[in-house]
Amino acid sequence: MDTLDLLRSRRTIRKYSGKNISNELLAELLEAAFRAPTTGGMQLYSVVVTRDNAMKQKLAPTHFNQPTVTSAPVVLTFCADYNRFVKWCEASNAQPGYDNFASFTTAMIDALLVAQQFNTAAEARGLGCCYLGTTTYNAPQIAEVLNLPRLVVPVTTLTVGYPADMPEQVERLPIEAIIHDEQYHDYSADDIRRLYAEKEALPANRRFVEENGKESLAQVFTDVRYTKKDNEYFSRIWADFIAAQGFK
Repeated sequence: MDTLDLLRSRRTIRKYSGKNISNELLAELLEAAFRAPTTGGMQLYSVVVTRDNAMKQKLAPTHFNQPTVTSAPVVLTFCADYNRFVKWCEASNAQPGYDNFASFTTAMIDALLVAQQFNTAAEARGLGCCYLGTTTYNAPQIAEVLNLPRLVVPVTTLTVGYPADMPEQVERLPIEAIIHDEQYHDYSADDIRRLYAEKEALPANRRFVEENGKESLAQVFTDVRYTKKDNEYFSRIWADFIAAQGFK
């Protein structure tokens, strides 16, 4: 399978077989991931590798006890990390000025680029991955379990293993909904209806609307899955934690 076919066929894998991932393969994949683009060659990220079952049990509640955390052979927590770079600067008689939000954003982008490159490399070797969005929801608890120091913030988590099955791909909007030629062209009401029509018509999504007692798929997102109340609550936790870790 060539690279484009691999990317077009990707899907989230939450259930894994009992097959282990060798240390050699994991090291190979991480080394490939670390060739991802990075700001100024600084590599402002760290990856915490969790294999131990007891540690997975400690991490599980921070990810709302999703079964994929304890069933995966490997859990990877990708962190925005200025701790290492700042210590290098200080040891080299250089004065770092990286305790600010812009620096955190730079490190977060670095970490996410590495995470996605790892995801692609893992899939090329027959593995499957699942991103856990709960990392930013419960960053303080994750930091405590993983003993993360100042200037280190967890930004995403991947569970990794050999797939137990191959689920259907999740739908995507047509590319015309995403691409803007030369400048951003805003959407009319007719555009929105047309671009979301196929997504809304899928049997699984129509069933989702019925099961939640809603009028539309959009209401499932706004009223059930990602509510204003929850977003505001986790936003406060996330912002306060970033500041507490030294980025202000």
